[in-house]
Amino acid sequence: MEKTPGNFFEQAWGVIKHLPDTHPLTLLIGASSLILVLALKRWLPLVPGSLVAVLLGIGVVTIFGLADQGVKIVGHIDSGLPAFGLPRGVGWPDFVALFGPAIGVVLIGFAEGLGAAKTYAAKAGYQVNANRELAGLGAANLGSGLSSGMVVNGSLSKTAVNGGAGAKSQVSGLVVAVLVIITLLFLTGLFESLPEATLAAVVIAAVIELVDIPSLRRLYGVWTTRLGQIYGLAARADFAAAIAALLGVLIFDTLPGLVIGIGVSMLLLIYRSSRPHVARLAKQGGIWLDTDRHPDLATRPDAVVVRVEASLIFTNSDHVKSEIEALCTDQTKVVVLDAETSPFVDVSAATMLVQLKSTLAQRGIDFRIARDIGQVRDTIRSTGSTSALELHATIDDALAAYERKVSEGTAD
Repeated sequence: MEKTPGNFFEQAWGVIKHLPDTHPLTLLIGASSLILVLALKRWLPLVPGSLVAVLLGIGVVTIFGLADQGVKIVGHIDSGLPAFGLPRGVGWPDFVALFGPAIGVVLIGFAEGLGAAKTYAAKAGYQVNANRELAGLGAANLGSGLSSGMVVNGSLSKTAVNGGAGAKSQVSGLVVAVLVIITLLFLTGLFESLPEATLAAVVIAAVIELVDIPSLRRLYGVWTTRLGQIYGLAARADFAAAIAALLGVLIFDTLPGLVIGIGVSMLLLIYRSSRPHVARLAKQGGIWLDTDRHPDLATRPDAVVVRVEASLIFTNSDHVKSEIEALCTDQTKVVVLDAETSPFVDVSAATMLVQLKSTLAQRGIDFRIARDIGQVRDTIRSTGSTSALELHATIDDALAAYERKVSEGTAD
């Protein structure tokens, strides 16, 4: 049975629709191979289950002549090493036509390779350098292009097979390279009788490990009532991006799915950055705390102390301004912005702060900034806003400066 064209769901429906056409011997070989590999991995992990399944599959096909009975095998494999040299018959028009697709291949290959590397690095407890991975893939593809090879990338399925066989270091790659050379020179005839069903079983058994449902559960569980109130559906941003990428790959193929995942992640990032939590603070002992989390704390009726839990940038400047203005009442006389949790401010936000000071001044409210870190202070100075904004080392200093201003009779 030929594979049904289309996306994952169309192919899955094609499999279901053509179940009556299933070849019994092929199904038996594939199912037996899969059970054998999974059983050996579960109960005899030191035994290379994939290799055992491959050798048994080849033996069964050869002994019983199953290829003549409709069992599909790998078939003829050219032996010998490839020729080295520059590609022939390729001109500049071909390079221009291939440039766009090549970018897609690079993105998919690098994403899949880095994903596989990070997955197994996390299991073994070591770090992966993305730049070195990219340089290695580039060198490998350069060599492949000069030897009439296919595109080289880190494969999730092949990495899973390698890891499942017990590989622990780069030595496994060297061993594989030597074995590939030996196979190409002397053993291609042996693997010509390998049943395709057995080959599929080996890949399925390896890829099963990469179906990480617990990680999806963990991403879905990153949610609290407070996060839901602040961000709404975007509170589960990582889960939403993961599901978007998953559905994108299943429906539209790998490259579109990757682009969809990146796009959804960017949209969620922008949305979350545009709606930071603006917390009103109250003092307990020497610490200023969020009154939403500590509703028992009393606030000064004439003072509004706020904290923005994000950098102040163009995407959220209007939101922050509106939230601060909404917190002010007829009794409010001073607003202090605690900038300790805002590691960065851009030009738009610095301009917004000046406008906020002017708007509050029209209502007879004094505006001050406390605990501004270096980048915030540098940006405010660079934009010429220092003269319009009053900066203080601490919240208490800002309130004390306002009270001195009132006592001196210079407050509005």
